[in-house]
Amino acid sequence: MDMGRCDRLAHHRRGWQPRISLSFASMKTGIIARADKPQAATLVADLRSALERHGVGVLLERRTAALACGAGSDGPDEQELAAACDLLIVLGGDGTILRVLHRVRAPVPPIFGINLGSLGFLTGVSSEDWPRAVESIAAGDYRLSPRTLLHVELLRGGRVAETFTGLNDAVVSRGQHSQLIKVEARVDGEELCIYNADGLIVATPTGSTAYSMSAGGPLLLPDSACLVLTPICPHVLTNRSAVIADTSRLELRLVGDAPGVTVNVDGQEVRDFGEGDVLRISRAAEKLQLATLPGLTFSGVLREKLKWSGSNV
Repeated sequence: MDMGRCDRLAHHRRGWQPRISLSFASMKTGIIARADKPQAATLVADLRSALERHGVGVLLERRTAALACGAGSDGPDEQELAAACDLLIVLGGDGTILRVLHRVRAPVPPIFGINLGSLGFLTGVSSEDWPRAVESIAAGDYRLSPRTLLHVELLRGGRVAETFTGLNDAVVSRGQHSQLIKVEARVDGEELCIYNADGLIVATPTGSTAYSMSAGGPLLLPDSACLVLTPICPHVLTNRSAVIADTSRLELRLVGDAPGVTVNVDGQEVRDFGEGDVLRISRAAEKLQLATLPGLTFSGVLREKLKWSGSNV
């Protein structure tokens, strides 16, 4: 391993400096890897070398630097990396991208995901096709797919206690208790339904392929201007998913007291949700740009990931 190159990209115990001198093209990419994947260290090294050969500047996130260059190597944290780079390359699966998003404050640069997992609706290329990703990034020949984000406010006592940003969904769940919960959903101040269920999912078009799909919700194209409400195991079989405009403001609250109820955003931020609390959900002002290979379409991803095929009849 070229430790000199590691020194340039992930500064050692002297600490990472946000302003560094690089003899590369003006574009800077940051690499964040899921460290517990066996192939991650090798792939980081290969990506870094290939991008450098194309004249692209590379920075390694702190834990990624330690993974690729050895203990004692240092680098920027995710927030510093996002501020210093034009593009983030994330090695992992959809969950890795979601974790990065929840650790980085807006504005977030475009994210190019390289899949080290199994399914991967958010990643732009498989780990075997990483050379294509390098060629695409170096040439600036990649497609940006703008994705709707959720702005989520948790209100307690009539005041906003916390705010979150979500890419996939916000979920009210009964938690570990086996009893059903009642969740009232209001759209723009008007009651839509009181769901008697295990919980309720509010998903973006991106999140429609995640938990909402598993709960029987519809699949939405990424550029759809809507959100979907999907009840989890509703006791009333006529309670089905409802699609609403993404310009709407949605409010969720519990009807009656139920112990152990939680709310989570993208499975990352988990909070208690009790009687009197309100979850206010709307479309965020900003969007996340997901970078993919040119020619890759959402319809093609669905056919590949879900093994769709035509009828043989």
